[in-house]
Amino acid sequence: MLELRGVTKLYSSIPAVNDISFIAHAGEITGYLGPNGSGKSTTLKMIAGLIEPTDGTILFGGQPIQHNRMEYKQRLGYVPEEPHLYSHLTGQEYLTMVAQLRDLPRKSSADKIEGLLRLFSLYGDRHLSISSYSKGMRQKVLLSAALLHNPDLIVLDEPFSGLDVSSVLMMRSLIGEFAVRGKVVLFSSHELETVERVCSHVVILHRGKIVADDAIERLRTLMAVPTLEEIFSQLVVEQDTAAVSREIVDLILA
Repeated sequence: MLELRGVTKLYSSIPAVNDISFIAHAGEITGYLGPNGSGKSTTLKMIAGLIEPTDGTILFGGQPIQHNRMEYKQRLGYVPEEPHLYSHLTGQEYLTMVAQLRDLPRKSSADKIEGLLRLFSLYGDRHLSISSYSKGMRQKVLLSAALLHNPDLIVLDEPFSGLDVSSVLMMRSLIGEFAVRGKVVLFSSHELETVERVCSHVVILHRGKIVADDAIERLRTLMAVPTLEEIFSQLVVEQDTAAVSREIVDLILA
């Protein structure tokens, strides 16, 4: 399991994340939600080992991740929000480079790369440079790179960004399949309907603090609302969205 204990991240003495603690269990998809600026991506970058917490501990499998960072990263698959790729490489070249950097066996990784390119509908474009790829295609390359080494922990930051409807449906099924196979899956997205469909448990962040950490079904019961969108709205939305919408339309139509 993945566990955060009292994790804080300060920037110029201002907390981006403030004393957060939660657990993401194996075999379960944990949704990690919050409005823009709430600290979601900061948290995920700390989990990925890209930035260090100011305070607190992140553990995986009961061990602090900094104790053996190399071993931890071999068990981690991370998809960042922005698809930063080497755009001069082809899709196949990029995945081959990732396999080499991870020191994966050449023959088996080549077979996996070919299979992933086919299953993600990228095979016909495998020899084209990534600079010519659409955002959705780049996202599929990132996903393939994150999964290539069979990670135990999968951290997804807005993984459906740029994907078409059929790809989103396939990705929903894929994430569920990884959970069934016993992986730890932490899934952050603004698409609340998707989160509601794929996650059984959610952690909701607001202004750097956790305001909910529970099963979606239990939150529905406790808050007496039928959807995750209404739960989210009650916990973190600080303005009357309908009133603001009317004011905007009134202003435009004046």
